[in-house]
Formats: sequence, C-alpha cells, structure tokens
Amino acid sequence: MPHARTQVVLFFGLLFVPQAALPADDAALKTFEEARTDAYAAQLEAYLQEWLVEAYPGRAAKAWKRDYSSVEAFLKSVEANRARWRDVIKPPEFPASGEVQRRPHAPLADLDAEWITVPVGPLTAEGVLVAPKQADGPVPLVIAQHGIGSWPERTFGLLDDGDAYHSYARQLVAAGFAVLAPMNLRSVERRNRIERLCRLADTSLPGIELVRLQRLLDGVLADARIDAKRVGMWGVSLGGLATMFWMPLEARIQAGVVCAWFNHRRNKMAIPDERYSCFLETKEEHAFFQGWLTEFSDADAVSLICPRPLLVQTGKKDGIAWWPQVVEEFEVARGHYEQLGMAERMEMGLHDGGHEARVESGVAFLRRWLMGESAPR
Repeated sequence: MPHARTQVVLFFGLLFVPQAALPADDAALKTFEEARTDAYAAQLEAYLQEWLVEAYPGRAAKAWKRDYSSVEAFLKSVEANRARWRDVIKPPEFPASGEVQRRPHAPLADLDAEWITVPVGPLTAEGVLVAPKQADGPVPLVIAQHGIGSWPERTFGLLDDGDAYHSYARQLVAAGFAVLAPMNLRSVERRNRIERLCRLADTSLPGIELVRLQRLLDGVLADARIDAKRVGMWGVSLGGLATMFWMPLEARIQAGVVCAWFNHRRNKMAIPDERYSCFLETKEEHAFFQGWLTEFSDADAVSLICPRPLLVQTGKKDGIAWWPQVVEEFEVARGHYEQLGMAERMEMGLHDGGHEARVESGVAFLRRWLMGESAPR
C-alpha cells in the first residue's frame, strides 16, 4: 500500500488530468474512476489519521489545564473536561422507575447468589449479587464487569471455556468482598446494531449501561451487608472499557482495575499495525464514539479518575495491543498521580499472558485500597 502522502499526490494528479486524456471506453473509464476514488479515500484517511494521532498532543495541551497544586485544585481544574467527557458517552437521564427485585440465582446457588433487577425508565438493569456468607459487619463491594463475548456468571467461572476470567469474581468473594456483576449487551453484532440507533438518538450504549449500573448501585448500596463507602470496579476487555468510561462519571467507585483494555488509544483506533489489532480494520463499529479522540486518549481519560487508585492489567501476548506502547501510555497516565505526590495509587500489572484477568494482583490491589489502611472511611 503506498504511503498516504504518495496517495494524496496521486489524487491531485488524477484531478488535473486533461479532459482529452480521459479514457474513452467504458472499461478504461471505470478503472480510472476507481483509482480516482481510491485516491480521494486515501486523502481523507491520511488527513483524519494525522488529526487524530499526530495533532493530538497539541490539541490536548490546549484542552487540559490541570492544576497539580492540591487534590482539590486538580479536581476543579478538570471539571470542564469531565463535562465534555459526559458529552462523549452521553448517558441519558433515567431514574429508577420501580423497586429493586431480588430472586435466588440457581446457577450460582453455592454462593447464595441473587439476581437483581431494577426498572430503569423504559429499560431494566440486571445483574448478579453475591455477598460473603460470613462477615463481621458491612463489606466492600466490587463491580465485576464482563467483556463483549461474555455474561455475568462467567466472571465467577461458569462456562469460562477460554479461562479469561479465572473465576476472579468468585475469588473476590472468598477474599471478603461482595460482588455485583451487571449484565450488559453481549456480542459485536448486537452492540453494532444498537450503537447505530444510539447515535441517531444522541446517546451511546456505554452511556445507557452506565445509567443501568448507577441504578443497580442505588439499590445494592442500600443493602446493610455492604459498605457504600468502599466500592471498586474490575472490568475485563469491554468491561475494562466500562471501567475506564464510567469511573470519571461515577464518584462512588473508589478504586478500579482495568484489565485487557488500557491502550495507546490513538494508535489502537486509527493506525493499522501488524503488532496489534486496530479497530479501524475490524467490524467492531460499536467501538467508535463521536469526539472520543478530541482530548480523551487513555492517559488523559485517567486524569478524570485520578487520584482514585487504578491498576492496569496488560498481557504481553494480548493481541489487542503492542505492550511497549501500553507501557508508554501508562507512564504518561501515572504522571498525573506523580505530580500530586500519589504515584503509588496507579500500578501496572504487566504479565506474560494474554487477554485475561490476573487474580492475585487484582485482589491484592483491591484489598489494599478497599480493605487496608488506605481504604476510605
């Protein structure tokens, strides 16, 4: 494939071919027209890739005016960006429209699991809730968010054929946490279809699913078994997207684990590379949100989570990313914490595996920040 600059030159060359030199027969004209259109497409792609990737640092520098003089000053300085982030995922205003409903959940009967349902406007929020059977007082809650090909029970190990989750939700319960595993829409095809309708309605599927989570939290945090001041979130793959997307807008989540999602976002979305899968070359239309890369690369989005503790889990064999680029983006993101004197609150869980949760480091991180001396009171 020619370099984009070469294609642009080709485009202009085709534009200025003298009319007398245009092919006379239909077949030749069709070939000429295909080349002309390909050149125009290449011009558009080169322009947009340059704007999204190379021009991003200058654009972001103008959009962010962070004040690191104190935590309070920092939070105030990013409020305008937080409002613009809300405009990217566009959560609708859906209050709960009925009472929380609970019933025993047979697939996880050994954990005394409950299936929680909350009417949310015209929709329903649903998920699995498990609390430790024996606890000395209210316990912290962790939201365990499944990925695009999965479902709530899989975070507990059910039907986890690829062993991506390693029963991490079950391990959290064993460690003394309550776990809420929300049900979100599964499969690329379903999410593509619904995201098209969301764009027409000026919202997004992550925005709708954030509101569903919030209404679940409203009900679950009223449970006397759960400490409403100690809430964490651990999402895998598209659940990692949810963690990154929702924590900036949901202050009740006090600590997060982003697994198999954090990335060099500009490259991941727009620059094809044999070392990783680029969303531009997939059928995952659902993964594109209007305005995302105006100022919200992963490192910048993290500054809307900062100073809350955050662990990034990345596998060196995970094809969603080229891990050295992830490390590069992580160092930029941790810079926000460093400038506040809180570098210990952001960690990198780099491992030699693939697209999977790492139970030991994730549980230890959440125990530290939700159960240990660092836990909020």
